[in-house]
Amino acid sequence: MTTLVDAPARVDDLQLIGSMVGSGYRTPPALVRRGDGQTLQLTPLLYLVLDAVDGRRSCAEIADVVSHAMERRVSEEVVATLVEDHLRPLGLLKLDDGSEPELKRSNPLLALKLKFAVTDPRSTRRLTDPFRFLFRPALAAVVVAGFLAVTWWVFFRQGLAPAAYDAFQRPHLLLLVFVVTVLSAGFHEFGHAAAARYGGADPGVIGAGLYLVWPAFYTDVTDSYRLGRTGRIRTDLGGLYFNAIVVVLTFVWWSLSGWDALLLLVATQILQMVQQLLPLLRFDGYHLLADLTGVPDLYHRIRPTLAGLLPHRWSDPEARALKPWARGVITLWVLITVPMLVLMLAALVAAVPRMVGSAGGAIRQNASAVADAWQTGTFIDVTANGLQVLAVVLPLLACAIILGRLGLRSSRGLAQWSQGSLPKRVLAAALSAVVITSLSWAWWPHPGNYRPIGPDERGLITSLLPSAQSVPAARPAPLYAPASAAGGSAEERLGSGEPLEATFAEGAALPTKSDPQLAMVLVPAAEEPGDGSSDPEPDPDGSTEPWVFPFDKPLPPDEGDNQAAAYNTTDDSVRYDVAFALVWAEGDEVLNVNEAHAYASCSNCVTVAVAFQVVLIMDDAHVVVPQNLAVAANYDCYRCITAAIASQLVLSVEDTPGQEQLLALVEVWNQLTEFGQNITAYSLAEISTQLDEFKAEIVAILGEAPPVVPDSTSTSTSGSSSDGTSTEGTTEPSSGSSPTGSPAAPAPSPTEPAAEPSAEPATEPTTAPPSPEPSAEPSPEASTPSP
Repeated sequence: MTTLVDAPARVDDLQLIGSMVGSGYRTPPALVRRGDGQTLQLTPLLYLVLDAVDGRRSCAEIADVVSHAMERRVSEEVVATLVEDHLRPLGLLKLDDGSEPELKRSNPLLALKLKFAVTDPRSTRRLTDPFRFLFRPALAAVVVAGFLAVTWWVFFRQGLAPAAYDAFQRPHLLLLVFVVTVLSAGFHEFGHAAAARYGGADPGVIGAGLYLVWPAFYTDVTDSYRLGRTGRIRTDLGGLYFNAIVVVLTFVWWSLSGWDALLLLVATQILQMVQQLLPLLRFDGYHLLADLTGVPDLYHRIRPTLAGLLPHRWSDPEARALKPWARGVITLWVLITVPMLVLMLAALVAAVPRMVGSAGGAIRQNASAVADAWQTGTFIDVTANGLQVLAVVLPLLACAIILGRLGLRSSRGLAQWSQGSLPKRVLAAALSAVVITSLSWAWWPHPGNYRPIGPDERGLITSLLPSAQSVPAARPAPLYAPASAAGGSAEERLGSGEPLEATFAEGAALPTKSDPQLAMVLVPAAEEPGDGSSDPEPDPDGSTEPWVFPFDKPLPPDEGDNQAAAYNTTDDSVRYDVAFALVWAEGDEVLNVNEAHAYASCSNCVTVAVAFQVVLIMDDAHVVVPQNLAVAANYDCYRCITAAIASQLVLSVEDTPGQEQLLALVEVWNQLTEFGQNITAYSLAEISTQLDEFKAEIVAILGEAPPVVPDSTSTSTSGSSSDGTSTEGTTEPSSGSSPTGSPAAPAPSPTEPAAEPSAEPATEPTTAPPSPEPSAEPSPEASTPSP
């Protein structure tokens, strides 16, 4: 039996908001707000009883007031029951002795923590009143149109690359962007408060707190529940509208200052707006959906909504509490949100080892940068690098907090659920063992499990599925690419990006795009003619060598270009590639390219590429930019000699050569062809000298000036390159004949025949500028011998 209470009293600072306008419930709830900020939903009867409580009326008098309001009789005993069993446990009424009760707030998993007020309600109204005019429809339409125009211009016309470049070139601008971004988050809250004031509600405090580990601002707009659905939606979107204002003002600021880095603010505002619109967490999108449906707390509807999907629960009062259209929207939201939250939790658990590995490397790197900046006394650099350290540490702390809270709540829930029942205890223990075992397996230091996240990784959700793991983590076997498995050579499959199975030694770190490792490629050897087999099909450039180098293969030459390409992966071999070309250039532009590429990955081998091109300009060309490129590179080479020689002659011819000149050119070209057929008999120095002599003869035939024999430069690098790194020689024209870089390597004396020509571009090209008068260009050479 309930004891009658004399004159119950409401707690201090209790706010009666009233019935929710535009509610999605069949029976609209009434809202009250306690002094601690907790908003509660009450049935109409409970709200009427609470509204009648004034600290002077007895339960009998309260019953009379409620009976008059409801137009039906409510007894004194019913009022006493509601007071003692419902209102007082909710912390809405004082205790019998007149003291304030101990309030218990709900503690959502992702709620804002450590909140503190920055402004009181009066200051909030004073600060936000000047911004109310921004919500006038005509002005709002102009701002939204400007926002859309600026966003389209930045992302589809201007681009963010100049802004990023400017920000990193001038760190103080990057710091400015960060500061303005933080301040814009506070300005976002002004938008919510100003929108509430525009609609007629009284906003409360504006404060700050921690959302997991990230600082966040908040605005108390509980009073907006007094407004209709339109007013509440305007309040929800007010913050995003103020973000749009920041975007427009940023464009004006950029127009006046010319600082490209400011355009990064457009990107930060768009990202903030997209994040706020997500309805999965308690951001603006969540509250927007709640106000659209008229259901204040969506998360509290997850359990009854899922239970209401069961056929035998369709008629339950809790399942039928919402209006049909609201129930449909909330059910759709639950069916999307619950799987997404589960998937996000699985992705979080799986990503912890990789995040730890990446954070460890980033912290070491940035901490060292902070220490160096501190020693040099550069405050901006210290701040920028310190922020980068925080950017790495905070996500790890957030993961720890989420998983820790979830684990603690789950263990408490299992303990309460299984209390007093042995079968439930056994089931709870088994479930706990499964979870602990799964986490141990996911976080165990398997080979490569804690490797940093690489730039080549895409981070797809499908990577969580076992079928997506096409690359075994650790098995002692070489990479095998059978040429007949997919209708093409191993080189074709490697170049096409087709996935190949790769296995590596137990405990070895897995390769990444930024840190590749050498692997073995097994290609079936060509069998002898007559045995019923055919030779391997060559690439379009004529090469049958597998491409094992850690860079892209050079592209084939365009029309009018000349290219010699020697690729060697065979031990104890000699490979030459020779390409000679004479081009009659006509038209307004002369852009001919002459290039030589020599790449070797072998032992005790010789690889030489020689490209010789003569470009005769017949017309008055306005753009003359020929290119002369030579690249030689060793990759995992031992006792190898690799050389690339590119020699180009660009000559402007005023008149068409006569018959005698053409015959003389044919004679010289025949000598050049014979020289190419016997080029293996010459040393590298002799090859360069001979090519210079041919150029001098051509100049003498076509030009009035005496033959010009130019100087040439070369660079060479000695080393075995046994660690798998590549060494590369390039050339640059110089005014003297002395070589640059390391001492020139001894010239090879090969005796084996040369290989057939093949082709492609360069990594660090050497260009020879054209001469407006008949002259010979310097002949670059690139050689990379290894002892």
